[in-house]
Amino acid sequence: MTPDDYGRDHHPRCFSIWMTGAGIKPGTTIGETDDFSYNIVRDPVHVHDLNATLLHLAGVDHKKLTYKYQGRHFRLTDVHGEVIQAALS
Repeated sequence: MTPDDYGRDHHPRCFSIWMTGAGIKPGTTIGETDDFSYNIVRDPVHVHDLNATLLHLAGVDHKKLTYKYQGRHFRLTDVHGEVIQAALS
C-alpha cells in the first residue's frame, strides 16, 4: 500500500457527522470540503479531536481515561486529541 493509496476512494480524507444536544452549539458547521467532497479545504478535524469532544460532552476527560493493554496504559485518543471548542455551546 502506497501513501497515495486510500482504498476504494470512498471519501478517505473526510467525514460528516451530525451532533445535537449534550452541549453542542446549534447550527454550527466546522470544516469544509471541495465541490467533490473529496479533499478538505477548510478547518480540518481529526478523528482524535472528534473523539476527545464526544468524551468531553459525556463528562469524561479523554486525557485521564485509559485502558490497560499488555501492561501499558493507552488513551482512546492516543497521544492526540483536543476538544473542539467551536462545537460547544
